[in-house]
Amino acid sequence: MERPADEARLILASGSPRRRELLAHFGIPFAVVPSQAEENATGRGLERVAKLARLKGEEVFRQHGQLPVLAADTLVCMDDQVLGKPDDEEDARRMLRLLSGRWHSVYTGVCLLTPDRAVRERVETTRVKFRRLGQAEIERYVRTGEPMDKAGAYAIQEVGGIFVERIEGSPSNVVGLPLTAVATLLQAAGLLPEESDDR
Repeated sequence: MERPADEARLILASGSPRRRELLAHFGIPFAVVPSQAEENATGRGLERVAKLARLKGEEVFRQHGQLPVLAADTLVCMDDQVLGKPDDEEDARRMLRLLSGRWHSVYTGVCLLTPDRAVRERVETTRVKFRRLGQAEIERYVRTGEPMDKAGAYAIQEVGGIFVERIEGSPSNVVGLPLTAVATLLQAAGLLPEESDDR
C-alpha cells in the first residue's frame, strides 16, 4: 500500500522493490524515502547489518521524524567474508563460484524509529545451501544481469532460486525483509492491530 508521504502511516527508508513488495503485505499505508546514508559500517555480518539499518533509518528520520521510519540492510556472509553487491560481472562470477555447493548465512538488520524517539531493532539470520553450479550455468546467470544489484550476487525470489538446495530460517529474510521480525517491531510500536480474544 504505497502512498505519498502525506497519506502514509510509515516510511520505508529503502528503494528496494523487493522490500516494498514485502512491506505491502502488512496493509499499512507507507511512503518510500530511500536513505542516502553512507554504508561504511565495519564488523562481522551481524554487527554490520545492525549498524547499517540504524544509520539508514536515522538519516531518513532526521528529515521525516513525524512518521515512524523502517530501515533494513541485508548481507550475505561466507566464513565471515562479507559478500555485498558485486562490483562487476567478474566479481559476481567469483561470488557464485564461492557459494557453489556450500552453506552461507544471510543477515538482515531491521530498525524502526518512531516519533516518540523509541528505537526498536532486530537482526535475523537465515542459512542457505547452494547446489553445485557449473561454469556455464554461472555464466548464463551473470548474463541475465540479475546478480549485479543483489547481495551475494543472487536473488532467491527470481532466477537465482534455482541454485538453492536447502534453507533454514526465514525465506523473506533472504529476499531482504524478514516478515516475522518486522511484524514484531510494528506490533510493539502499535502500528499493527492487536489480536482480539473474541473468537
